[in-house]
Amino acid sequence: MVTGPSGPSLSESDAYLPLSGLQHVVFCERQAALIHIERVWQENLATVQGQIVHQRVDQPGRDHRRGLRVARAVPLVSHRLRVTGIADTVEFRKEPGGGETPCPVEFKRGPARPRLADQVQLCAQALCLEEQHARPVLQGALFYDASHRRVPIEFTTELRAATLQAAQRFHTLVAQKRVPRASPAPHCRACSLEPLCLPLLSAHPERTTAYIARLFADLGEDAIPKTTDSEDPEVRRAR
Repeated sequence: MVTGPSGPSLSESDAYLPLSGLQHVVFCERQAALIHIERVWQENLATVQGQIVHQRVDQPGRDHRRGLRVARAVPLVSHRLRVTGIADTVEFRKEPGGGETPCPVEFKRGPARPRLADQVQLCAQALCLEEQHARPVLQGALFYDASHRRVPIEFTTELRAATLQAAQRFHTLVAQKRVPRASPAPHCRACSLEPLCLPLLSAHPERTTAYIARLFADLGEDAIPKTTDSEDPEVRRAR
């Protein structure tokens, strides 16, 4: 186990949170709390593959192709959502009346399939760009590495509402400094934190209590630490 991304731990006094945390909150609130409150992280094959995918696009720079200005590793901020982050790629298309309309493109590992968590993360990028450029951003795209497929995403009223709700929940979660109880689900098997989260045990703490009680019962009373009223308080605390 290693600690999470470098930098100061987040607390309720932090005004702005990482935009990527919205994806974590939608995927699993317990995962979000472990990463952004407990600062816990562990790699697995999927996370390493994701890092490799992003290494290809996270180098700052820009170029022009097919009538687009393409910027990579674009800094983002939203004062409305109180989040900051980095967009993998933003495509700027010139408009007939002048100016440019940004279109965020987020790169993901794995095959293309509908994931609300991915769409919320992309929509949050769009809301940042709308604030920064004072121009509506109506569409973005998710590019899935395994499928080599670009999936257009419309920023509908419903998706925008889900994104705002995720941001509010993320800030509340961090302010409370509390890791929610697990809700075991099939997606737990794809989470790199599953060995640390222990969803089946943390969802049913009474099972852990019963297991420990059985261990002491099997070991006998002599295995249970005892203290006396006359014992020094420092000794008791040391035990």
